[in-house]
Amino acid sequence: MKIRISTAIILARITTFLLRLLGSGGTSLPGKAAMIICKNLLKILAENIKVIIITGTNGKTTTSRIISEILKTSGKTYFENKSGANLISGITASFASNSFLNGNPKFDYAVIECDEAAFKTVCPMIKPHSVVVTNLFRDQLDRFGEITHTRNNIVKGLTASPSSIVILNADDSLSYSIHDDISNETILYGLNSAPYGDDGNFLSDAPYCIKCKSPYHYEFRTYAHLGKFICEKCGYSRVDPHIYANEIELFTNFSKITISINNKVEKATIALPGAYNIYNALSAAAAAKSVEVTSKNIISALASFKSGFGRMEKLVLDEVELDVILVKNPAGLNQVINFLSSDDKDKILVLILNDYFADGTDISWIWDVNFEKFNTFAKHLKEIIVSGTRAEELKLRLKYAGFYDSDISIIKDYNKIIKKVISQNNENLPVYILPTYTAMFDFRKTLSKKYKIRKFWK
Repeated sequence: MKIRISTAIILARITTFLLRLLGSGGTSLPGKAAMIICKNLLKILAENIKVIIITGTNGKTTTSRIISEILKTSGKTYFENKSGANLISGITASFASNSFLNGNPKFDYAVIECDEAAFKTVCPMIKPHSVVVTNLFRDQLDRFGEITHTRNNIVKGLTASPSSIVILNADDSLSYSIHDDISNETILYGLNSAPYGDDGNFLSDAPYCIKCKSPYHYEFRTYAHLGKFICEKCGYSRVDPHIYANEIELFTNFSKITISINNKVEKATIALPGAYNIYNALSAAAAAKSVEVTSKNIISALASFKSGFGRMEKLVLDEVELDVILVKNPAGLNQVINFLSSDDKDKILVLILNDYFADGTDISWIWDVNFEKFNTFAKHLKEIIVSGTRAEELKLRLKYAGFYDSDISIIKDYNKIIKKVISQNNENLPVYILPTYTAMFDFRKTLSKKYKIRKFWK
């Protein structure tokens, strides 16, 4: 068995080396190769290390990065699947790269982002110390099916790992309902006030009670279907979270909050903008408390955290600032639009919509996005460019939102986009790139051919 484990790890490392030599990220194939030699390699390599798994619809990568920053601030050793390869093969490759040849771990902790659909398989194999469920939104219906299907997959995974501490979003009626179907110890996090106020324009993916199908009522809503909910018919409602934020102030590049951790209230700065990143920060804080990290180290890390690949990632190229922000569903894109609306600087906007398998082949979700809100700051949108395999549909959607043909340029060639927004950007206006998943990789790969930027797996 030991020879098989060592051989599988060596094969994974050689495959990773060769792929990166060829300029590829080497994310999933090394794991697939290793599992041919040792089918249960992931289970074996995860036995002697504390694992924190992060799953859910939005915020997995950012939450993972914040948890890693907290562990680093605390002086703890860890590894993470930075590349975002979050299926079983990619996760196996990460463990193989960070274990000794005898299968023992090189680090104390593993911080693992896991795809929602893969979670029911991965969780029983790893049996993690802690699991963070960020939220549940409608996403890639052609792949995941309805949201309740995703929820039930997560429940299956947790049921098979009853010793794991589970961290749930108390404000998300779908995520919190998992609590009733598992025996695990749980930690709840949430917001105790509404960061945007209630403008009456929230798109809800869960308007009806998961218990009795009656409509929810809200004392306040943070965004989408998240907030202080109650079903007045059956009584299912949001409960007070263990870790929560209050006194929320949103700024262009960061947020300020008061954070309560185990009834101790302190001021905190979160080094990312947007209410959704406050949720990510709170979930990371809850995960850190589950492994007994001090509040001091948590608060310090929240202020020093730097965004990961494609998630509010800032790149400065030829004195032009580019912000790359992954968008993949209505809830996430609506939050990005809220963020952009709070910035009163002139800017260039690039939207890239692909319909490959990893993006979701059904792109009808763009009709549920509040693009109409662009009109509230249209004077600051000095140029709008659309691209990707479904650029035409994106342009049509923007026309229905109130923009004219002349307001929107279709440019399919990424090199031409880069030339236009950087080389021909005489005023050095900031540029916001909003790509879907595969577009994010392709656009960044094109950028890297011209500019020296870090590889996505670093």
